[in-house]
Amino acid sequence: MGGLGGLAGLAVAGAAALVAFGLHLLLPAVPLLTAAVGLGMVAGQIPACQRLLDGVLKPGIAIAARRLLRIGIVLLGLKLSLVDIAGLGWQTIVLIVLIVAITFVATLFFGRLMRLPGTQPILIAAGFSICGASAIGAMSAVTRSKDEDTATPIALVTLCGTLAIFILPVLRIPLGLSVEDFGVWVGLSVHDVGQVVATAQIAGPVALAAAVVVKLTRVLTLAPMVAIVGLVERRADARNDALGAGHPDYVERPAARRPPIVPLFIVGFIAAVLVRTVVPLPDAVLNVADIVQTALLAMALFALGTNIRFRTLARTGWRAFIVGLASWALIAGLSLGAVLLH
Repeated sequence: MGGLGGLAGLAVAGAAALVAFGLHLLLPAVPLLTAAVGLGMVAGQIPACQRLLDGVLKPGIAIAARRLLRIGIVLLGLKLSLVDIAGLGWQTIVLIVLIVAITFVATLFFGRLMRLPGTQPILIAAGFSICGASAIGAMSAVTRSKDEDTATPIALVTLCGTLAIFILPVLRIPLGLSVEDFGVWVGLSVHDVGQVVATAQIAGPVALAAAVVVKLTRVLTLAPMVAIVGLVERRADARNDALGAGHPDYVERPAARRPPIVPLFIVGFIAAVLVRTVVPLPDAVLNVADIVQTALLAMALFALGTNIRFRTLARTGWRAFIVGLASWALIAGLSLGAVLLH
C-alpha cells in the first residue's frame, strides 16, 4: 500500500507541476514555482483533498517534499559559475555576504524574541536571507524540522516574494534607480530565483542579468550557512547527551541520528557549482538540467504547500507573519541602502 501511495502522491505532485506550468504560461508574471506552492496551499484547504493528502497520498507527497527538493537543490548548482560571481568584484561579493549574514542573524533573533515554536525562527531566517523555499528545505534537513514548522515559513516566503513582483517595479522610478541598480536591488532582496526573474524582467534584460548573477551569489551562501547550523546542531546534541535526561537543563531532541555537518545534497550542490565552473557544458545539457530542476522543485513546493493549513496559520501564525514581514523589510532596506551608496 505504501508503494502505491508513494506512486499516487508523486503522480499528483507531477500533475500539479504541469498545471503550475500552464498557469505560468497564461500569466507570465506569476513564477512557475510560486504557482506550484499556491496550488498546494489551495489543495491543503479543501476537506476532501486533506483526507487524501493525509491518507493514501501522504507517502508520495513526503518523497516529493524531501527527496525531490534535495535533488532540485543539487541541480540548482549548475546555474552557478564562480567565474560569473567573481565578475561582480570582491566589494560586491562581500556586500552580499554581509547582507545575508545580518538578515539571517537579525531574523533569527527576532523570531526567538517573538517565541516562535520549534525551528520556525531559523527556517524563516534562512528563507528570507538566502533563497526562499529551497533554503528552508535545506535548513530543515539539518535542524530535523517537523512538517508543521516548515509549512509556515514556506507560506510566508511565498507571500512576500509574490508581493515583491508587484511592489518593487513600482518603486524603481520614485527611488531614482537605474535599470542595472534595480536589478541588483532585486537580486539582493527577493527570495526565490523564479521570483527574482519575474520581478527584474519587468525592467528589461540588463536588470534581469544583474539580478540573476547577484541572486545566484546569494544562493552560494546556502552551503556555508547549512554547514554552520549543522555544526551547531551536533554540538548541541553532544552537550545535551553529556547532561543526561535527569538534568534540569536537558532538552528533549529528535531521536534520529545526529545530522551531518554538511548534508550529502549540499555536497552535491557544491560539486555541481564546480562542474559548471570548470567544465564547458553544452547549452543543451544545461537546458535539460534546468527543465528537470524546475520540474522537481515545482513538485516539491506543491508538496510543501499542501502542509499549510490556513485555519492553523490564522490561529498560531500571526507572530511568524510579523517576523516574516520584518525580515523582508530589513533585507529590502539594507539592499536598497547598499545599492544607493555603491
